[in-house]
Amino acid sequence: MERRRRVRRFSIRGLSLLAGALLCLAACNEANSGAGPAGPGGQSAGVGQGGTPRQGGISGQGGTPGQGGAGGTIAGPEAIRLPEIDAPFDYQIGGAYSPPAGVKVVSRDRHDKPAADLFNLCYVNGFQVQPNEEAWWQKNHADLLLKNSKGNLIKDTQWNELIFDTRTASQRTMLSEVIGGWIRQCAADGFQAVEIDNLDSYSRSQNLLTQDNNVTLMALLSAAAHQAGLASGQKNSSELLERRTAMNTDFAVVEECNRYDECDQFQKAYNGRIFIIEYRRQDFDKGCKAFSGLSIVLRDLSVKPAGSAGYVFDGC
Repeated sequence: MERRRRVRRFSIRGLSLLAGALLCLAACNEANSGAGPAGPGGQSAGVGQGGTPRQGGISGQGGTPGQGGAGGTIAGPEAIRLPEIDAPFDYQIGGAYSPPAGVKVVSRDRHDKPAADLFNLCYVNGFQVQPNEEAWWQKNHADLLLKNSKGNLIKDTQWNELIFDTRTASQRTMLSEVIGGWIRQCAADGFQAVEIDNLDSYSRSQNLLTQDNNVTLMALLSAAAHQAGLASGQKNSSELLERRTAMNTDFAVVEECNRYDECDQFQKAYNGRIFIIEYRRQDFDKGCKAFSGLSIVLRDLSVKPAGSAGYVFDGC
């Protein structure tokens, strides 16, 4: 089901063997050349560029999803730490600030630094273009932007975001190289996991994209996360929960699942390893009563930093 309300940051801030082989080849070629394509904001989207050590090429999936206990790990190139079940949570993708007392897990935009001594989720817009990065994508990777038969770019009009074209294996591989660079930077910066937004972009693609297209790219991004030593999170998209194994995701970040009666579906799929954001008090109160063992936070719709007018935070 398409999410009816999604909140994101606008400021400057299954996988088949063939697909895995293509991604590995691309990563290895970048490593041999010593540089990859530059990403928005001047960050390297490849291996070995930008003065920060990068992980090696993608060699496969990062273990079986869901292994480990409340704060367990999954197998992979490195031991991948999973977020704790029912850990107090704060959602800070609108701007970083000192987390409230007791918070153990924080989600922040990939351009922000992680919170010290906490489990940090790195927010990455993996299926659409942040508005401030549109010019970079049109200049450097126009072929990776979705267009209709007339050559017109397709846009998510609610959020003013161009949509990535995930239809072909070559396009998915190139997208995974650029976004994989962001993921590796999350790891280098000290994050422990990534949450990949707009998995449901196919629902806004004028029927040009399919669920299969996006599930396959999500698998590539999970592989990149696992190779970098990060857990991989599904964002929203309850209609894809049955395809969790194909996506190889380890936890979920879900907006308004109490409002739309979806929390039990995510709870079952991820054995309770989910982080819930509600934007209305009645939905937050409903969730706290019904799901006492889940991490639920109440935030203002613009997810403003503490101290800003309209800032709202509560947790249970």
